Amino acid sequence: MKRIGMLTSGGDCQALNAAMRGVVKTLVHSKEDVEIYGFLDGYRGLIYGKFRMLTGADFSGILTKGGTILGTSRTPFKTIQDPDENGLNKVEAMKQTYHKLQLDCLVILGGNGTHKTANLLRQEGLNVVTLPKTIDNDLWGTDMTFGFQSAVNIATEAIDCIHTTAASHGRVFIVEVMGHKVGWLTLNAGMASGADIILLPEIPYDIDKVIDKIEERDRNGSRFTIIAVAEGAISKKDAKLSKKELKEKLKDRKYPSVSYEIAAKIQEKTGREVRVTVPGHMQRGGSPCPYDRVFASRLGSKAGELILKGDYGYMVGYRNREIVKVPLDEVAGKLKMVDPDSSIVKEAKLLGISFGD
Repeated sequence: MKRIGMLTSGGDCQALNAAMRGVVKTLVHSKEDVEIYGFLDGYRGLIYGKFRMLTGADFSGILTKGGTILGTSRTPFKTIQDPDENGLNKVEAMKQTYHKLQLDCLVILGGNGTHKTANLLRQEGLNVVTLPKTIDNDLWGTDMTFGFQSAVNIATEAIDCIHTTAASHGRVFIVEVMGHKVGWLTLNAGMASGADIILLPEIPYDIDKVIDKIEERDRNGSRFTIIAVAEGAISKKDAKLSKKELKEKLKDRKYPSVSYEIAAKIQEKTGREVRVTVPGHMQRGGSPCPYDRVFASRLGSKAGELILKGDYGYMVGYRNREIVKVPLDEVAGKLKMVDPDSSIVKEAKLLGISFGD
């Protein structure tokens, strides 16, 4: 008998259910006796012992379902070792829940912060296998994360829809895409939708360079400009500030986000009409696209295989078109950033896309 705990942590995204289904179907298909304990709302469920027993029936019909049947929450790694409001040691509580239920393994689905905590639990002696979930595609050790392609599809469609109204009215449109620290989603959605300007956290922009591109398009007879802006896009001026100085500046920012600040500066300097669209959490929602359904199923199947072999302490990743196991301590705490000198950025520039640099 294998007793498996399972939880989803951090922001939700498409294909979480597909990935869990892949794990469970692999275990059940092996004919091994298995008990599945689903912890509710991420690490909170593990901390406070909130779970429900799951059967194969719980994973039937969820391949196409977005979100997560277990619920999720954010439990920041930086406070995971701080006592809760009642003085409870959260790490010790998670270990106690694990041992009380006599679990053989924890399957943890999540992004960067989730993997830091998963690696901590591994260091504390728990058997852990993780799956790379994030629409940001920013996890170290894997070429792709599930949820990313579905989010790219949604962000791309949003920008596609903006094209028609921007062209009709001859306006500058800014579409703000999710991504506070990393710009993979904005880069891919921007290229896929034919954005004229793409602003990323990794490539600080000069507002005058942005305006130069808009005016160049005007001179060439284009009545409109589409700008894809990552949530974490930053100006060259702000990029020179220390973290403390930037935090203080952002605290006093009069705009809802960087996109509105950019819009105001473009209007001020050019007199052009600028509109901002923010798809927001739409990018996390809905059914997973076919790519993510297949990809998450493959990752889940590999995780199930590792569990059956008793091969723990790994994230199941994707490298060079193959599903692989990656040591958790190589993954935790690292972000996969967009390299400003990467081939994809260079190719985008050859297409005439401006990054404001």
